[in-house]
Amino acid sequence: MMKQIRAGAFFIFLCCALQCVAQTDSIPVFKGAVKANREKTYNNIIKNIITKNLYLPLTDSTEENWEDAFYAMEVLRYKPFWISESISNAFDGIEKRSTGFQRALLECCYAMYPESFTTPVQRLLSITNNSKIFALCTEYLYQAKKTTPQKNQTKTRMFRFGLEQDSILNPLVRTKWKVPEKIKQAALKEISNKNFLPNNVVLFSFQRKNRNYPGMVVVRDKNSNFVTTDSNTIFAVPQLARSVSNLPFYLTNGNTPQGIFRMFGFDVSKSMAIGPTTNIQLTMPLETSPAFFLKDSAVTDTIWSERLFQKLLPESWLLFTPAYESYYASKAGRTEIISHGTTVDPEMYKGMTYYPYTPTQGCLCTKEYWSEKDGRRTVSDQQKLVDAVKKAGGPDGYVVVIEIDDQQKPVSINDIIPYLKTIR
Repeated sequence: MMKQIRAGAFFIFLCCALQCVAQTDSIPVFKGAVKANREKTYNNIIKNIITKNLYLPLTDSTEENWEDAFYAMEVLRYKPFWISESISNAFDGIEKRSTGFQRALLECCYAMYPESFTTPVQRLLSITNNSKIFALCTEYLYQAKKTTPQKNQTKTRMFRFGLEQDSILNPLVRTKWKVPEKIKQAALKEISNKNFLPNNVVLFSFQRKNRNYPGMVVVRDKNSNFVTTDSNTIFAVPQLARSVSNLPFYLTNGNTPQGIFRMFGFDVSKSMAIGPTTNIQLTMPLETSPAFFLKDSAVTDTIWSERLFQKLLPESWLLFTPAYESYYASKAGRTEIISHGTTVDPEMYKGMTYYPYTPTQGCLCTKEYWSEKDGRRTVSDQQKLVDAVKKAGGPDGYVVVIEIDDQQKPVSINDIIPYLKTIR
């Protein structure tokens, strides 16, 4: 979802610039998609959010302005040559900056400058006492393949933080575990088992490990049958699970976690980046009570544990570590991940492998097009998905996100058909 971080001022500005969302003759209208409005918004963000804020002297009182600029750069993928000097300047005295500023800077560097600032990041890694900043530094260096000299130091400092108890560092380590192929294949085969989350509407979102490629979502009804189209083929639409930052699942604004989400209704967002198409509401374990997440009023526990989460898992998933990502991401503080459409201009991402899909703040996002002439919605995979969920019995059940492999291409229906032959 396009929220969280210090995007507040940026999106207040964005919403004003994009004008209004309306509903006309049951066809949603987004006036911000009109060509002149798109251009005006893009230019205003560059001028008033990025350029203006980065030219301000960096002080305690202007940190938030710089944070808005960092986030806007990520969304627009905007990095003219002069900005790298501003990023370098932002690292000067970084130890004196707030953790919010450090986090925004590191996220921007991870997304936009993946190999350019290893030296200052290594320095911050060695002095920080904040586990989230420590994790961001570590992930940046992993991405830049600059970790060998720091491995022993990193491990030592992780244990000093209290690895097993730390909700940030625990999943950091888990992401580095390699899942044996035998366990992974057993987990994938379980999707065909009608006893996996029985009597529930379930969305299965199949993804690649590399989230730069779109995945694909299918819908299973309460009788464990996959929803089909009018031509009697399995209903499926592409779905992107990549965030703007492309950070790992457990970090704020990171990619959509794998694992199980509770689905509990429809809604219409007020966010101008999501738009007026109906979205599907989801929650992760620690966002709600165990009884609600497990759909079991007999559960009296009020404190979450891995043992409780395992009540939803078939035996073959107990050792399948990716199944726990949604649990650990929520434990690390991630919230507000839903399944939605988009009004973001896809042309900002032309040339990216996920184009014409638009990244989010970690949600599951489908493709939508809006007329540049009058703002009417012209294409909506999100509406198709909502209609399929209604056909399956309504938005009360679960969403399962799972990476099937690391092929460097979008997931196709042929990739997932082998997992959809329901075992009676």
